[in-house]
Amino acid sequence: MRYTSLGSTGMTVSRLCLGCMSYGASAWRPWVLDEEAARPFFRRAIEAGINFFDTADMYSLGVSEEVTGRALREYGRPEELVIATKVFFPLSDRPNMGGLSRKHIIQGCEASLRRLGVETIDLYQIHRFDPVVPIEETLAALDHLVRSGKVRYIGASSGYAWQFAKALGASERHGWARFVTMQNHYNLLYREEEREMIPLCANEGIGLMPWSPLARGILAGARQSITDRDASIRAATDTYGHGLYDERVNWAIVDAVRTIASERGVPMAQVALAWLLSQPQVAAPIVGATKPQQLEDALGAVSLVLSAEEMAMLEAPYRPQPVRGIA
Repeated sequence: MRYTSLGSTGMTVSRLCLGCMSYGASAWRPWVLDEEAARPFFRRAIEAGINFFDTADMYSLGVSEEVTGRALREYGRPEELVIATKVFFPLSDRPNMGGLSRKHIIQGCEASLRRLGVETIDLYQIHRFDPVVPIEETLAALDHLVRSGKVRYIGASSGYAWQFAKALGASERHGWARFVTMQNHYNLLYREEEREMIPLCANEGIGLMPWSPLARGILAGARQSITDRDASIRAATDTYGHGLYDERVNWAIVDAVRTIASERGVPMAQVALAWLLSQPQVAAPIVGATKPQQLEDALGAVSLVLSAEEMAMLEAPYRPQPVRGIA
């Protein structure tokens, strides 16, 4: 495993972050692994040197945090690990159970601490920007959590560059804790973040933790067409993913990944992840795995170096597209 600093912080993270949305309760999503099935993935990840784990309070309605916390306490050393979780999406339809108000952020953090079984969350992220709550209220609440020792660093996930810039400016003016990471939608099939968000993050020393690095498995060769919903249970039931990747998928990019993978004798997933890992501002893509080989493929990508010609071959077919993944 290789390691890097998370943005401009002094915190060291592995070049891969294990996404824990896939672990929790299958009653929440049919493709989610229950605890016993999930445990081997945590063990293998830690054995391989992964020390960075990302979950959220809404994944399996809190169960993912519980499963993640128990597994990391059993297989890892807390002082070496970096645990990230998120707040925003509601856990129920009752009042004050979602959003980024001071009330929900603080009570959400306290609940996440209990479920994870830790005293401090290393990276506490807003899962989306809240169009209703003033960003100053959100940032003041997050700063309170940092100053009280419940959170070490704060981050954001998916938004417009103007929203992120506004938040960074507010933190600067008030002397509050500022966002150190951006967890954004970024992969070979979706590169709109390169227009504004990534240049902003580079200028501000923000570390990127891209989600959906394999475009819901499309870049790993899991589907031959966008209508191939029989490839997996997730492909058939992931309604959010259906909105991210539709008939506009650029299959020429997938073909380029396939060609390079064949020439190199490696899985397609390794090529797609190696491209992402080569982007200067990317600290650690968030990889999900529900099959052992998926995790092994991701681990192999860390040491795969693409040539300039291969990079150009992967990037050339890209065409601009509508912004997706913000909501």
